Amino acid sequence: MLKRKKRYWLFVIPAVMLILGSSYYLYLRQKAAFDQELALEIVEIEKESVFECLNTQEIEYLYYAHTDPLWEPNNKFGIYLYAEVKQFFEIAQKLVNSNGGEWGYVLIPYNVKDYDYDKWSRVFDQLRAKNLIPVIQLWNVDVDKYVDQTRRAAEFLNRFIWPIKYRYVSVYNEPNSANFWYGTINPEEYARILDYSITIFKEQNEDFYILNGALNVSAPTNANHMDSFTFMKKMEEEEPGIFERLDGWASHPYPQPNFSGNPTDTGRWSIKAYDEELRFLKEDLGVEKDLPVFITETGWAHAEGTVYNPSFLPVKTVGEYFKQAYEDVWLKDDRVRAVMPFTIRYNPPFDHFSWVNIDYVPYYHYDVVKSISKVKSEPPQLIMETITIGGCDE
Repeated sequence: MLKRKKRYWLFVIPAVMLILGSSYYLYLRQKAAFDQELALEIVEIEKESVFECLNTQEIEYLYYAHTDPLWEPNNKFGIYLYAEVKQFFEIAQKLVNSNGGEWGYVLIPYNVKDYDYDKWSRVFDQLRAKNLIPVIQLWNVDVDKYVDQTRRAAEFLNRFIWPIKYRYVSVYNEPNSANFWYGTINPEEYARILDYSITIFKEQNEDFYILNGALNVSAPTNANHMDSFTFMKKMEEEEPGIFERLDGWASHPYPQPNFSGNPTDTGRWSIKAYDEELRFLKEDLGVEKDLPVFITETGWAHAEGTVYNPSFLPVKTVGEYFKQAYEDVWLKDDRVRAVMPFTIRYNPPFDHFSWVNIDYVPYYHYDVVKSISKVKSEPPQLIMETITIGGCDE
């Protein structure tokens, strides 16, 4: 019996060992396969991680440098030009941003029925590239359609990237003159259109900075004009508080008589006519706001042109007068933000106001003003930055 048991165990034990060995061997094989699969997964994860670290994207974004509407230093030099002529922007840049200057101004008329996106895209591209601050002057509204035309103009101008935060808009030109207000003089109508324009442009963008349409301050009341102070009083009566709603004051202080006055003159016929306008706003109309002044037209007529006109001053005298006007009057007056003389070039008979001739050759006063020392302005200019999206920290 004992011998049987011994033989039994002699068979059972090896069998059990064989089974256990086989199971262990199978376990080892499965473990090895699992380890290999896990290792491959780790490699793939690491590869994906490296790819994610390498897969970065740079995104450009724009912002304005600051929000001060009365920044200093401010380069007050400017010129009146036209959107249709590309060369004018280069000529303007060389004038207003010369001799240490940067970020001068340009006055540009804008037809409120002009929706040529490509044309105005080119204009704003040039303004940004040449560091020029635009003052857009509205013109050619149909007074019986001003509601629709004003809204469309505001929407259109708001589509563009302006070179600085503030979007200066002057609401039409010399409305106290029948020559510029469609054959009539109607201060009440203009007040309503100005009030509506302020509302609509501000609704589109609070950065629109609204100026009045500068008045002919030297003209008396006659068949073609209304005295500008009478005009302003009637505007205030029609729309109480209309001048308080403005952001700045547009002015045309021409040196009269015959665009030939002395730069040292004062009063409504002088290059300081805005003095009288601001006084009237404060003392007679009760305006409390201190409105910065934007001179959207000024300047002396010169005798030189397509046809010599001896009733005007010789261009050498015009150059001397401009130098004196800038250095002794406008640059010293903290109320004045910009001076944009009329005009870079115009056809006869207004070529006597031109700063370059028909061949784009500068007149003497262009070079004189170009040589005046200027400042590098610090407006709330458009700045582009780049951020990187993705990547891994080390």
